Amino acid sequence: MPRNPDDFSMKIVEKQKSSLADSLAAVPLTPGCYIYRDAKADVIYVGKAINLRSRVRSYFQKGAQHAARTRRMVAAIHSLEWIVTDTEVEALILECNLIKKHKPYYNVRLRDDKSYPYICVTLGDPYPRVFFTRRPKLNRDGNRYFGPYTDARSVRDTLRTVRRIFGVQSCNHRFTGEEKLRPCLYYHLNQCLGPCTGQLSRAEYNKAVEQVCLLFEGRHEDILRRIGEQMEQAAASLQFERAALLRDRIRALERLGERQKVFTVDQVDQDIIGIARSGPDTLIYVFFVRSGRLIGRESFTMESAEDEPDEAVIGQFLKQYYEGAAAIPASILVPAMPEDADAISEWLTGRRGRKSRVHCPARGENRRMVELVNKNAQTALDQQISRGIAGAALAEQACLDLGEALGLEMPPVRIECYDISNLQGGYAVGSMVVFEGGRPAKGQYRQFRIRTVDGQDDFASMKEVIGRRLKRAQDSDDRFADLPDLMLIDGGKGQLAAALEAVADSNEEGIALASLAKREEEVFVPGRPDAIRLPRHTPGLRLLQHIRDEAHRFALAYHRKLRGKGSLHSELDDVPGIGPTRRTRLIRAFGSLEAIRKASRDDLAKAPGMNKTAAARLYERLHGDTNDEQTDAS
Repeated sequence: MPRNPDDFSMKIVEKQKSSLADSLAAVPLTPGCYIYRDAKADVIYVGKAINLRSRVRSYFQKGAQHAARTRRMVAAIHSLEWIVTDTEVEALILECNLIKKHKPYYNVRLRDDKSYPYICVTLGDPYPRVFFTRRPKLNRDGNRYFGPYTDARSVRDTLRTVRRIFGVQSCNHRFTGEEKLRPCLYYHLNQCLGPCTGQLSRAEYNKAVEQVCLLFEGRHEDILRRIGEQMEQAAASLQFERAALLRDRIRALERLGERQKVFTVDQVDQDIIGIARSGPDTLIYVFFVRSGRLIGRESFTMESAEDEPDEAVIGQFLKQYYEGAAAIPASILVPAMPEDADAISEWLTGRRGRKSRVHCPARGENRRMVELVNKNAQTALDQQISRGIAGAALAEQACLDLGEALGLEMPPVRIECYDISNLQGGYAVGSMVVFEGGRPAKGQYRQFRIRTVDGQDDFASMKEVIGRRLKRAQDSDDRFADLPDLMLIDGGKGQLAAALEAVADSNEEGIALASLAKREEEVFVPGRPDAIRLPRHTPGLRLLQHIRDEAHRFALAYHRKLRGKGSLHSELDDVPGIGPTRRTRLIRAFGSLEAIRKASRDDLAKAPGMNKTAAARLYERLHGDTNDEQTDAS
């Protein structure tokens, strides 16, 4: 089956010469790939379809309910091309190659897939070598590859162990068996069989290489059985030194195998895939199970849009990862089924030479394993995000990037971020989180109850929170007096405009403002009509996302806390001096909490069971005259 786009007979490659409408009318009904280009003739999207005309026209139908990212892509399309193939599987292969070649902006891509390490076994050499490589020539040089892996250090450690156990050469020389060289130290330490001496038969050396391949395939038990048989034969032949050497190999393999835990009672070969997502970050986690034993785990980062469905992300991962994978199992378990799963299974079967199936289990043991891998993926993603801005150097670089991107005179040292949380206008709260030097200062976090806004009005709520924060800075000598270098607002232009009004009303100067819209990670700043888009995965954008997510978490936690308390007692219970008796009399006298809130101090004092002191406390609490709450941020 052809693997390169140039190997296909391109029955039709229609380049836009007149209008996009003319090209749409000419799209054929056959399988193939379609390519969208923008006004600069850059490839912005590559897709495949079993029916090109149906798929391509679906993007341009009136009233089509596309995601926001797809709508922007369609608006940017200036011309299209297509390549006809004989089958959907050929289209799938061609799509993989075109995506790797052009790296289209709107495609889901496996990041840096060319840099992953492999282990190469040079089966074409008389005495095969086993070494680490980042430039595999899969199915092109007669060698055997294992991988790809993501942890290069672990690969190198495993190679050292394997060479020590099986005695395959660690040098890069291609020996023919005719050399008669002085052996190196590894030979004298019994860590190399010595193909350089001219005294080692190719058959004996190739047995060791075969065992190495079995180990990388996960056939741990098969190797132990074979070496055990060899040890018994050596002992029976009174070759006690060789028997002792084989015994030591068995013990070393058993220690190596302690890392490999039994994962399923079925003796199956399968890869189990999990997915975790946070904003623009997508991480795929893979468990490699061979003969029921977990032999390894790897994580891979994908570049995808937030509104891209899991099915599409997983489908692209399967195509891009297994296009370069050296080993394909009989079964691949996924948490969400790609729409072209049948074509992917057929393609994998062709690459493997035997049946390989993509399966999304709905229940049972297999579903439990998929959920376990999903949990591992989420843990790995959380660690990856936290590491992204955890180091002092990275935090400093993030502040520098942010200052430059927003056009600030100086990098922002103190950044405050604000978010609003409510449930249909009820229990509305605001949060303020503080980052200093690119790191959270949790002791300075604050939470606000929204006092002056009725119903759900995020703009007015944001204005209230910013206004109260700035008023507190003017009236206080504590940490509130430290004004931020940058106020970051969680939201779009509306929330930013509300914050600007609050800053203007306070007469404070020198505070930079920006808002971060979550859907597309667009940054808005005052006086600039167009959004700023920071490059993906840069320290500056990571810092913005971290601050925004922390503000959202903090606001949501406070909102849930108040909602839980509200289900148990009235807001009146929080006022010192207002007990159950007074609360009951107040409700009877005024009829509702809203009526009590609108009453004056004198009206409250005249209510049954009330006095001027209790009325003053109640009025202050209901009208927000007390200090805002400082809450544990952890």
